[in-house]
Amino acid sequence: MNKSPNKVITFGCRLNNLESELIDHQLKQHSIDKNVFVFNTCAVTSEAERKARQSIRKIKKENPNAKIVVTGCSAQIDPNKWLQMEEVSNVIGNLEKTKKEFWKKFSLDQDNELITSDIMSVKQDKTDFSGLIKQKSRYFLQIQNGCDHRCTFCIIPYGRGNSRSVSVDKILDNVNEALENNFKEIVLTGVDLTSWGKELSGKGNSLGLIVKKILKEFKNLPRLRVSSIDPAEIDYELMEVLEHDHRLMPHLHLSIQHGDDLILKRMKRRHLCRDVINLINESRRRRPKITFGADIISGFPTESMQAHKNTLKLIKEANINFVHVFPFSPREKTPASKMKMLSSEVITERAKEIRELGHEKKINYFKSIINTHKKVLIEDGNKGYTECFSKVQINENILSGSIVDVKIISSNSNNLNGILL
Repeated sequence: MNKSPNKVITFGCRLNNLESELIDHQLKQHSIDKNVFVFNTCAVTSEAERKARQSIRKIKKENPNAKIVVTGCSAQIDPNKWLQMEEVSNVIGNLEKTKKEFWKKFSLDQDNELITSDIMSVKQDKTDFSGLIKQKSRYFLQIQNGCDHRCTFCIIPYGRGNSRSVSVDKILDNVNEALENNFKEIVLTGVDLTSWGKELSGKGNSLGLIVKKILKEFKNLPRLRVSSIDPAEIDYELMEVLEHDHRLMPHLHLSIQHGDDLILKRMKRRHLCRDVINLINESRRRRPKITFGADIISGFPTESMQAHKNTLKLIKEANINFVHVFPFSPREKTPASKMKMLSSEVITERAKEIRELGHEKKINYFKSIINTHKKVLIEDGNKGYTECFSKVQINENILSGSIVDVKIISSNSNNLNGILL
């Protein structure tokens, strides 16, 4: 959870955080931020929803006269559930929350108001993120929204709608704005990032193509990064850029989800375990120092002990450096919610085992780069990130947004320690 001074409280993904920046900007611009809290919810897990409800009750208790507005994926999927909370004044949909004209007309005078649209009918992404220059050292740029795939565990397409891409011209305009405001790193983000461009006119649109175009158009951009991507859709263009233009950062976060082929099939994923291994091996061949993160779901329905062990085996064999583990959480109306569940104790125990292995992998990677020199983008005074997306704490305060040379001298369980060169 991230509570910012502007009273926008965010749960969930990086895209939600970016959209909260837009909401904050609109609240202030139209002077509707004085006595309101906006909760931007997540629907990935039941735990995310529970935390949002808990936070709403806490904020209302501390601010009894405040208006509570709920938006985000969970609000889009099941708006009445949130409107039924006595603390909540208004519920607005995912489409409305990013429309500047909506906030211009928005009024808190009407309580118990529900304002949502049919998100599945949205065909184009017209969100205008220009002017959001208050981000820290990295500029997060949304280039895609929604998802056309229907993984059996995932409810997010019903909160975000079908896949739609931001136009090339708009992306380039936003990159230019970021550089004019002295950002050194741009992070391309979306719900299903590798599907960017598929519905745009013109031939050969792909994530690799827009990455290549950005780097070609803006020679003065020091660092470009991509957020979480689907291993089934990584295109040749992206691999080529990864090899030949080192301004594309050497870190890929993969939506792997599991290491057992049968479970992947039941998840309705479009890759197999060997595809992940081949992709990682090919990436390392092209960019030897690249690191990998992965999202993994533990305890998916019908998961046998051998299937669980296959996930552990994949993490080891692929030498994945950073593992994000999600204990399986059934989402109502998804196919996986109707499958045979494992006990919560088994799910928790398997998640713990995967986390422990992931922690071991991270520590081993940290140890492997001690006494090496890294370029670090300073994000907050004496903290920043290497090109391989490892957090570093250094020995003195530096201006946020600076890229500095650092010698890595030690590590702990959370980050690296370095000294300025």
